[in-house]
Amino acid sequence: MVTATRNPLPVSFLRLLFAVLAIASAPLFGQTAAQLPKFTVRAKAYRIVTSDKLRIAVVQESDLDSIVRVDSAGCVNLKYVGEILVAGMTINEAERAIEDAYRDQRYLRDPQVTMNVEEYAPREVSIQGEVRSPGRYSLPVETVSTVLWLVTRAGGFTDTAKGTEVKVTRFTPDGRIAKVFVVDVESLIKGKSSREKINDTTLELEPGDVVYVPQRII
Repeated sequence: MVTATRNPLPVSFLRLLFAVLAIASAPLFGQTAAQLPKFTVRAKAYRIVTSDKLRIAVVQESDLDSIVRVDSAGCVNLKYVGEILVAGMTINEAERAIEDAYRDQRYLRDPQVTMNVEEYAPREVSIQGEVRSPGRYSLPVETVSTVLWLVTRAGGFTDTAKGTEVKVTRFTPDGRIAKVFVVDVESLIKGKSSREKINDTTLELEPGDVVYVPQRII
């Protein structure tokens, strides 16, 4: 009885196969920085805002579990400890703040709090002035959105826009002006500013920000 055997592939064929694969994959792995997408989405830790609905639980203390909405002052009202400021905090920071409240008020010796967002509040910013599509835009959750991103979403500048002096107004939870700053978006678009400056936190939008693009004096 003769048993059939398989001959290994010729070395010359294998070399040819590897060469073809290398050529086919070259465009994918050989991209320059200029060929990569202009905008990238950077992850960020979510920070609680007013009107978020939170589910809060205390381990082995089911009577303290609750679903509460963050009020206009940025606080949640919890059983036995009252109002706790959580707006502007990450989920982990808010959990620690509530644990500290139960511990400091001597209601629990070693509280363990867990929290998650049951319902996100509307996260919007507005842009007015010399852009092609002014209006309100939703901010993605847990990603960084910049002034440059918003101008792009709004269709870009009009022909009469003064893109070197885009004004951003930021407000406190109770509606007062907290900060006003000016961003040279035109330089960012033209690539005149460094890549590090594009990622500067002063360009990062927060819910409720109002962006205004002035008109250039002709």
